[in-house]
Amino acid sequence: MGTARLDDVFRSISTTSPGLCKKKAFCIALTPTGRQLKIVGDSPVEFIPFLADTDLAWIDFAVEGMGEAEKVAVSAGFISSLVPTLLGDYYSVYEDLDTELGIRLPAVVGRKFDVNITPLLILIRKNLILTIHERGTTRLTRFSRYAPTFLKKVDPKLSPPDKITILLNRLIDENNNGNFDHLREIESQGDELSRALLDAGASRESLAPDVYNMKHALIAYLDALWTTLDVISSLRYGDADLITDDKHLLGMFTILANDVNRQIALGEHMSEVLASGLEVLQSIYNNQLQVLNNKVSLLMAWLTVIGTAVLIPNTIATIYGTPFFTDKGPGDLWWYALLLVLSMVVSGYATYWWMKRKDLMPKMPEI
Repeated sequence: MGTARLDDVFRSISTTSPGLCKKKAFCIALTPTGRQLKIVGDSPVEFIPFLADTDLAWIDFAVEGMGEAEKVAVSAGFISSLVPTLLGDYYSVYEDLDTELGIRLPAVVGRKFDVNITPLLILIRKNLILTIHERGTTRLTRFSRYAPTFLKKVDPKLSPPDKITILLNRLIDENNNGNFDHLREIESQGDELSRALLDAGASRESLAPDVYNMKHALIAYLDALWTTLDVISSLRYGDADLITDDKHLLGMFTILANDVNRQIALGEHMSEVLASGLEVLQSIYNNQLQVLNNKVSLLMAWLTVIGTAVLIPNTIATIYGTPFFTDKGPGDLWWYALLLVLSMVVSGYATYWWMKRKDLMPKMPEI
């Protein structure tokens, strides 16, 4: 298909109904004349006839599940073993087959502490980049809106590896920015959790799962960042034939790596803040338990004093209630009552003095 034919197709597609935005696949390509070809459809097969004479093309495809990814990749002209290799092993995130290059990046989606890491597949051959992701990962869908403006800035005189590298760098950057947005959400939810932890009356049964979920979200997020950094490190040396050897363009991957490292540092800092906050919270709870324990101990000590003070007069009263002392009359009431009172005071004071001497009386808690 000649350049003139591509320009005719471009003009016809530019007037296509807006309803095509509901299609699964999006394609944008640069013609040798610098014109842009933008198409939407339901399968990459629909775009193949228009890509033969293009200098650079990007196809973005949203699947319902990664089980469809292999079929989509094959329909776009990639070998059938590339996608299973990327999806078969978690650590197989970079596969270089000389004429084809496969990359698997983690795309963090979810809400609050519910972190769901879905794969973003980036397949490269010749002058084509195919991205495959699950529906709901909207970061590349948003970028497709600005892709024409971005491709206008690509110099047509650059070599195919240079153009591929520039577009690939932007796609990875868009994915990283989407991941970073979720870290901001985790940070915001962590602030709300910290506020809840300050409430002394908050339910520990409800806070404990939130603390665990936040720690789990941070671990999952950091795991995704380390995987992304591993992929970028594999790209920034330009070992793959499909990637440029230009040091300036390869330096763009170094910038991406630095951005990811900053995100990792921020995530680890949040984890340290959470851990230190939990330690402070645990110390507060321990102090509260210690104060409560001191109050209970003080109460028990005074109950012991009171019990002893009551026990001895009760014993005396029991003794004087025996038949041996039944001859007491009303005249004995004064000294009998005095005896009971004195025995209660003396026994109570003696018990308090002994416990104080033996350091058995707990100190008054400081409120």
